[in-house]
Amino acid sequence: MKLEAYNSFCASLPHAAHVVQWGGAHVWKVGGKVFAIAGWNGSDVLAVTFKCSPLSFDLLKEQKGLRPAPYLASRGMSWIQRTSAASMDDRALKDYLRESHRLASLNLPKKTQRELGLNSA
Repeated sequence: MKLEAYNSFCASLPHAAHVVQWGGAHVWKVGGKVFAIAGWNGSDVLAVTFKCSPLSFDLLKEQKGLRPAPYLASRGMSWIQRTSAASMDDRALKDYLRESHRLASLNLPKKTQRELGLNSA
């Protein structure tokens, strides 16, 4: 996935906000909660980091082209970094980014979720 496609996809998610921080990383947030981070990992390949469920984390962390996200995973958080499309194509990455957005929004106060129209049953 190229940076432009990553930013375009994340921008299409409800109430997503973009900021460039942490040394040039493209960070996407929902209600102030981070759900995706993209940057370069010592090469010209875009590394995309996303939040996932503990089960997904356990399944993905050993796959080729995926790894526990630096800094985040070492602090007990279920975040994966895709460093290549070896085990996860762009379509699957978009599914995980969509789920990461949902998981991050669940950490917002219920009132904020209602105001933004997120996670309605």
